[in-house]
Amino acid sequence: MSDSVKYLLDETRIPKHWYNLVADLPSPPPPVLHPGTLKPVGPDDLAPLFPMSLIMQEVSRDREIEIPEPVRDVYRQWRPSPLFRARRLEKVLQTPARIYYKYEGVSPVGSHKPNTAVAQAFYNREAGVRKITTETGAGQWGSSLAFAGALFGIEVLVFMVRVSYNQKPYRRIFMETFGARCVASPSMETNYGRSVLAHTPDSNGSLGIAISEAVEVAASRDDTKYALGSVLNHVLLHQTVIGQEAIAQMEMANDYPDIIVGCTGGGSNFAGIAFPFIGAGLRGGRKARIIAVEPAACPSLTRGVYAYDFGDTGRMTPLTKMYTLGSSFMPPGFHAGGLRYHGMAPLVSHLKELGIIEARAPQQVSCFEAGVLFARAEGIVPAPEANHAVKGAIDEAVRCKEEGVSKAILFNLCGHGHFDMQAYQDYFAGTLVDSTYSDAELAMALAGLPSVPD
Repeated sequence: MSDSVKYLLDETRIPKHWYNLVADLPSPPPPVLHPGTLKPVGPDDLAPLFPMSLIMQEVSRDREIEIPEPVRDVYRQWRPSPLFRARRLEKVLQTPARIYYKYEGVSPVGSHKPNTAVAQAFYNREAGVRKITTETGAGQWGSSLAFAGALFGIEVLVFMVRVSYNQKPYRRIFMETFGARCVASPSMETNYGRSVLAHTPDSNGSLGIAISEAVEVAASRDDTKYALGSVLNHVLLHQTVIGQEAIAQMEMANDYPDIIVGCTGGGSNFAGIAFPFIGAGLRGGRKARIIAVEPAACPSLTRGVYAYDFGDTGRMTPLTKMYTLGSSFMPPGFHAGGLRYHGMAPLVSHLKELGIIEARAPQQVSCFEAGVLFARAEGIVPAPEANHAVKGAIDEAVRCKEEGVSKAILFNLCGHGHFDMQAYQDYFAGTLVDSTYSDAELAMALAGLPSVPD
């Protein structure tokens, strides 16, 4: 068996449908609520932000949703993505575990994000939308939407979290190369951005703030819609091409994962790798342990509460029930910028509440240590976000060694770190700082949760 389990240009292997986990859940997720009425939102409530095709995907309970051929045509540029057996890493760790990783860094922008960016740009183009606004943390999502906007002739405006904007200038240039405009958030271009800067002139920004700015612009223009790179059901849906391919590739390898690991910020790449396997287990198939690994500096699943909250800091979005640290939570400027979000995707949160998945929150220095170990063994430098999945997989492989058992471990290497050399430079210089929060600080951030009757 080749260590690279790939379909080698066989485009018939690209999934023809996205998989919707909602169809197989033992209980439906709580509804999304209108912040004014506290009643479930309807399609018309979301129409100012999204085209109706995406709204219908957001509320769908169908198990399969057909992937439009123009979207699959773009997917052909990098899908199916390869699945590798990490034999050299296994040897370094001296573990009996069989470690596999699905590598999404082969996409044009180097991450899993185009799986949904291409779909969202297509549906917006079909609806006659001329401009899309969005936010981005580390820049992978902004880069992906810029790429997709160029393909479908849509203008893209990206509000990039200021700390990442300063840390990763090449990501901004990458977006601009595709024709997008990238603005540091908080900015002077929106009412909400100006209000944040008036109160905190040196604000590092957050994904919650950037979402507020992007939503404000989209809601104020008839020709503009908003696109989100994670969290929402339709975004997670589009990512399930990852797990569907992985199921087929593991079958080609004559193996099946006992453990599946993904890094989690908003939940999109985690859902992409895990949801198809979870669904197979819920339908009576073999079950795997599913582990979500989030940063200790932004620990929504491990230290947050399961409650209704706003998806943005400016409180412009509907209320979703999720594990949250509070929409006012301001994470520090750690290098895994794509994981600096106060809440977790409602579907991922629902799985945690049902006990279907586990969650862990390691510190960033230990994650970079794992990423460097992986890079020196496998030859791929992971993105800082992906280092959390690498850390989770290595921890499980070490446990297999300690217990003397052989298990198959699968993780999603959601992107490469070629634009994140400053982060690695800081790691090697010993200047990375691990951040922790007191219970009092977390309680303060959660004190502003909206009051929603049971």
